[in-house]
Amino acid sequence: MDATYGLFLDGKWVPAAEGRTFDTFCPADGQKLATCADAGKVDVDRAVDAAWRAFETFRHTSPLERATLLLKIADLIDEHAEKLALTETLDNGKPIRESRNVDVPLASDHFRYFAGAIRAEEGTAAQIDQDTLSLVLREPIGVVGQIIPWNFPFLMGAWKIAPALAAGDTVVIKPSSTTPLSLLEFAKILQQVLPPGVVNVITGRGSTTGDLMLAHPGFRKLAFTGSTEVGYTVARAAADRLIPATLELGGKSANIFFPDCPWEKAVEGVQLGILLNQGQVCCAGSRVFVHRDIYERFLGACAEAFRKVKVGLPWEPDTQMGCQINEAQLQKILGYVEVGRQEGARVACGGVRASGGALDGGCFMEPTILADVDNSMRVAREEIFGPVVCFLPFEDEAEVVRLANDNEYGLGGAVWTRDINRALRVAGAVETGRMWVNNYNNLPAHAPFGGYKKSGVGRETHKMMLDHYTQKKNIFISLSEKPLGMY
Repeated sequence: MDATYGLFLDGKWVPAAEGRTFDTFCPADGQKLATCADAGKVDVDRAVDAAWRAFETFRHTSPLERATLLLKIADLIDEHAEKLALTETLDNGKPIRESRNVDVPLASDHFRYFAGAIRAEEGTAAQIDQDTLSLVLREPIGVVGQIIPWNFPFLMGAWKIAPALAAGDTVVIKPSSTTPLSLLEFAKILQQVLPPGVVNVITGRGSTTGDLMLAHPGFRKLAFTGSTEVGYTVARAAADRLIPATLELGGKSANIFFPDCPWEKAVEGVQLGILLNQGQVCCAGSRVFVHRDIYERFLGACAEAFRKVKVGLPWEPDTQMGCQINEAQLQKILGYVEVGRQEGARVACGGVRASGGALDGGCFMEPTILADVDNSMRVAREEIFGPVVCFLPFEDEAEVVRLANDNEYGLGGAVWTRDINRALRVAGAVETGRMWVNNYNNLPAHAPFGGYKKSGVGRETHKMMLDHYTQKKNIFISLSEKPLGMY
């Protein structure tokens, strides 16, 4: 990676107009990684202007032309996969095995998926009567503003950029100032493929650069992934200008285990639900509901499995769980553990900072289980965003559905059982946008992902996202040569 990064505007790398910069650090050892440009109002204006200039041409490209560009981008992601994965790991703290095997390959596949989706996309035609024909065409919406979070910066960048390009839109995108580097490295790939101005990458703090984007009148659509609290701000900004917004927000997802669950896979399913990316996942399975008949035995098996997880330096290939994003996040997580204790939860394992040797220089947390949690406790209702899972017992299917739905979020969830009828009943009854059955945190393209309730608006990772990046035009045709005779 580079020592310094500018803003990627109109196909060129430029410094911020006011010369401001910020530094980004590796959370595993505190070492400085790079200095990045801190965009101000002039820079946001320049990015939006560049995107509109590019849109005048890019909007007229054919689906074949756009698909070809998307496929080239995917190939270059694969070609630079190792560098992108290491950049993501150093900047974010997630294990290199996740960056290599999850984030980067899913990102390239996302571009391939949308390349295929737009080739298969067709408008509609309806013959209203023998003299009247109605055509429905899909047109690009214009310049879109996208803001992505620090937990999956590269993959979330792909989730946002791929459908926008497929639709024929142009983009101004801002990564989190905490983890900007993988998207900046990705901009180098985009520079090789796309015309200038089609994608513009600006960096800066959310409270300044992000707010400038939300206030800018030049966007036709906003897209945001992050906290529900900030999601309200994005929604209000879109409403003030009467433009659409898609929002992928927080969660407190229910991971439900019945007595007939596939035991070993189910234990791993608890780990996959809460330890992936150190629990810093919006759809994390942070509420584990276990049937009383197996509660203590399942809790013991999971606690034993959690204790065996190797917490280590994220760039080491045998590390299974890396570090939290920064010290503030780690302290927030530890604070929730203490809240849980005070509320009456039992710490079955973990609950403390991971330390010793190289871990002392970073923000590491031991995998944690809070047992005997009640659904009314704060730890069961608020998003902790760390490797802390709450275990809650239940008696029957009706009770667990009620408990799962007793939450303001509805992003993810899972049910573990060998009874397919029960699986479908529970999956259908839980109020959430994604329910896994006997698996967790699989997020491939071609399966729509998004939230109910306060977990967001819109569905990503699927061709239906094209509906949000396009507008529909109806051409209504009279085939008759005769006047109506009304005047």
